[in-house]
Amino acid sequence: MKTRVNPTRMELTRLKRQIVVARRGHKLLKDKQDELIKKFIDLIKENKRLREEVEHDLEMALKSFTMARSQMPQEVLEESLMIPAAQVNIDVGKQNIMSVNVPKIDIHLQEGSNIYSYGLANTSAELDNAISILSGMLPKMLKLSEIEKTCQLMADEIEKTRRRVNALEYVMIPSMEETIKYITMKLDENERSNITRLMKIKEMVM
Repeated sequence: MKTRVNPTRMELTRLKRQIVVARRGHKLLKDKQDELIKKFIDLIKENKRLREEVEHDLEMALKSFTMARSQMPQEVLEESLMIPAAQVNIDVGKQNIMSVNVPKIDIHLQEGSNIYSYGLANTSAELDNAISILSGMLPKMLKLSEIEKTCQLMADEIEKTRRRVNALEYVMIPSMEETIKYITMKLDENERSNITRLMKIKEMVM
């Protein structure tokens, strides 16, 4: 569908410049879309791997904790878990991936922190194992939440970029091409008309 314009050489020159810019913009956006999709697929794979790892760790921790409950008196178990010993700091920032601001989560275990808040003499090895596994899960769970949010934001950006690419590829550039053809045709018609008119004038003069 062509745009309604005055078929002049100035308009033709302007449109030819615009279509060069539009094609360059289309290529850049297409390259960005391809790179976003590539990074998105890598993140999806990492998300799947990490989720399976977290689920496996959680299953193992629950099994160990269930065994600990069966081997230790209830009051000893509750007393052992009453006061947390380890302290962590969580920093939430941002990082830029292909012009998309995504979360960046860092976790720091305070110096001198001990994941075991109890003496090991009265507790079972299964409880120690459960605590150890759960402690190792925290960084993985934070990383998982970071990746899942990143995937969501990148999916939104991919969709926005796709709409822009399609608008250029299927609407704007074809419209410019049709308009350029229309102006070129009109200018050629005018040129032929002028030549014919000049020839008639020449015949009349002679």
